[in-house]
Amino acid sequence: MDSKLAKNRIRELRSQIQYHNRRYYQLDDPEISDAEYDRLMRELIKLENEFPDPDIALSPTRRVGAPPVEKFATVDHLTPMLSLANAFSEEEMLDFNERIRRLLDRDQDISFVTEPKIDGVAVNLVYEKGELSVGSTRGDGIVGENITANIKTIHSIPLKITRRDDIPVPDLIEIRGEVYMEIAAFDALNHRRLRDGDAPFANPRNAAAGSLRQLDPKITSRRPLDIFCYAVGAVTGISFRSHWELLQTISRWGFPINPLIMQAHDIGECINYYRDINKQREQLAYEIDGVVVKVDSLDIQDQLGFVSRSPRWAIACKFPATQETTIIEDIIIQVGRTGVLTPVALMKPVRVGGVMVSRATLHNLDEIRKKDVRIGDTVIIQRAGDVIPEVVKVVSSLRKGTETIFDMPVRCPECRSDVVRLPGESAHRCIGLACPAQIREHIRHFASRGGMDIEGLGDKLVSQLVETGTINDPADLYYLSEEKLLPLERMAKKSAANLIASITKSKNPTLEKFIYALGIRHVGEHIARLLAKRFPSLPELINASEDDLIRIPEIGPEVAGSLTRFFRVPANLEILKKLSAAGVVPITTAPRHGGSLVGKSFVFTGTLPNITRNRAKEIVESLGGNVTAAITKSSDYVVAGEAPGSKIEKARAAGVVILNGEEFLKLTGNGEKR
Repeated sequence: MDSKLAKNRIRELRSQIQYHNRRYYQLDDPEISDAEYDRLMRELIKLENEFPDPDIALSPTRRVGAPPVEKFATVDHLTPMLSLANAFSEEEMLDFNERIRRLLDRDQDISFVTEPKIDGVAVNLVYEKGELSVGSTRGDGIVGENITANIKTIHSIPLKITRRDDIPVPDLIEIRGEVYMEIAAFDALNHRRLRDGDAPFANPRNAAAGSLRQLDPKITSRRPLDIFCYAVGAVTGISFRSHWELLQTISRWGFPINPLIMQAHDIGECINYYRDINKQREQLAYEIDGVVVKVDSLDIQDQLGFVSRSPRWAIACKFPATQETTIIEDIIIQVGRTGVLTPVALMKPVRVGGVMVSRATLHNLDEIRKKDVRIGDTVIIQRAGDVIPEVVKVVSSLRKGTETIFDMPVRCPECRSDVVRLPGESAHRCIGLACPAQIREHIRHFASRGGMDIEGLGDKLVSQLVETGTINDPADLYYLSEEKLLPLERMAKKSAANLIASITKSKNPTLEKFIYALGIRHVGEHIARLLAKRFPSLPELINASEDDLIRIPEIGPEVAGSLTRFFRVPANLEILKKLSAAGVVPITTAPRHGGSLVGKSFVFTGTLPNITRNRAKEIVESLGGNVTAAITKSSDYVVAGEAPGSKIEKARAAGVVILNGEEFLKLTGNGEKR
C-alpha cells in the first residue's frame, strides 16, 4: 500500500472506530461485533506503525472509550482508566510474555494474576476517609460520567469501607470494578419488559449500561446489578507490593472480587487458566469474553510502564467469537435514511452468546456474492457481545439444491422508485425523494440524542407520524399540535403535551448538533463540530465552496462534495426555511480568529468558581485556544479549581503554568465574571 492510500485508509478507520466507540460506550447500542471492532483497531495500529503521521495524538488508538454523554455531570478520574491490549490466541499470549521479558532481566522471576474478563461496564469508585464519595463511568478514560446516585443502589458496593484492625483505611482510594447483570436476572428483566410492552435489552452488558445511565436512581435500584472489583487507581494512606495482595485487601474491606481469580507462576499456567475458563464459560452465571493476565509485582508493573492507551504489564486474552449454525429462511431489504438498501438475513432463531437471534446483516450484494449466501443455506453465524450477528460462512456441503440465489430489487420495496448503484460504490440506493423509509430514518436521526435530542419521539411514534401523513419531513415536527397527535394510537393528552414541550425545548440546539441532525452524508458528530468552529453561522456554511471546506483539516473532497451537493438541493433548502420559520435557531459561539490564545493549549481540573467547565472551554476556543483532557508536552496552562486531583502534580512535574479560576478569567479578559 502506498503512502496516499494508507493515509486515506487511516482516516477512514479512525472515523469508523470513533463512530463505533460512541455506539458502544455512549449509546450502549453497538453495531458491530467485538471481533470486528478489534480487527479495525488492529488494522489501524498496524498502519499507524508503518505510516506515522502528525495527527497520531487524535487517533482512537490513543484513546480508551468515548466522551461522556451530556445528561450527567462529568468527573475527572484521579488516575486514567486505561484499556488493555488484546491477545486472540495462545501464541499471542506467548508473545506478550516475550515482550515483557525483553524489557526486563530475562532471568527475573515473573508471576501473574489471572482473572475472568467480565462483559460489563467499567466504573470508578472514589472513597474518602473510608466513605464512598463519587461513582463514575469510564467515559473517555480521563473524564467519566457522575453516576454516584445510581452506584449507591447496587447492594454489593460498600458505602463505607469495612475497617480491619490489621489494615489501615486509606485517606483516599479509587476502586475500579465491572458492573454486570447475571444471565438469569437479565432473562427475567427482559421477560418483564416484553410483558409490559417495552423493548427488550440486547444482552446483559447493554442492560447493565442502560440501567446505570438512568436519570432516576429508583429505576436503577429495581435492576439486578452486581459488581466485581479488580483494581485500584489513586491511593493515599496505604501501599501494596503486589496485585494479589491488593485484591485480597479490598476483598477484606468488603469489595466483591471474582472467586475464579488465580495466581500463575509463569505464562504456561496462564495459558492453562485461559483454557479452563473457556471450558467453564457456558456454565457461569454471568457473561465473560476472555481472561485478563496481569504481572503480579507492582514494582515490575512500574518498570514496564505504559504505551499510549494501555499498560505493558497486562493483556486481555479474548475467547474466539461465539459461533452457531442456523438456516437462512429469507433475505429482506431494509432502506436507510440515505436511501441505502441493506439485505438482511431472516434466520431460524438460535441462541448465540447468550442471546436469541433471528437476523443477521449481509451488508451489500458484493458481500452476498463473495460468501455465496443463498436463501435456504445452512450458515455459520457469529456474535461477540454485539446486537447484530454476521454470517461467517456458508456450509455448502449441506446444500440440497433447492436454495435460491438472491438479487437486489430494481425497485425500492418501500416506495417503488428506481434503485441505482453508483460507480465506485458497493451500495444500492433508492433515489425516491419521498421514500417513506428514508423519511422515517431521517426523522429518527434528526431527533436523536446527538442531534436535536427530542425526548419521547421513539421509533414507533415516528413510524406512525410518517405512515399517517402527519409529518413528511423533520421541519413538520415543529408544526405539530396536540390536536394532530391525539388521534394516533396509544397517544394520550398528557403524552401529547409532553412531546410538544420536548419539541419546543429543542428549538435552540448548538450549531454543531444542528449540522449533525441534518443527516448530511459523511458528516458525523466530529465533522459537524469542525464545521461549527470554522463557520460561525449556518448561512456561512451553506454558502461555503468546496475549496473553503477542503481548507479545514480532516475534511477532504468527498465530505466537501457531499456538503455542497446537500445545500444545492432545493428541497433541502426549503426544509431549512421551514425550520427557521418555526423558530428553530441554532446557537453559535463565533470564534475570534487570531485571538489572544491562538496556539495555546489548556487543561481544566477541579470545580471552577463562578463559571462552568463548558463556559470556560467556550472562552478558550473563542480566543483561538485549544482544550484537552490530559496534560501533554504541548500543554501551556492547567486551570485548577477545587479538588483538582492528581493533574496538579503532573503539571508541576511537566513545568506547565498553573492558574486558579480568577487568574484564568483575568487572562481571558473575563475578570468581571468574578
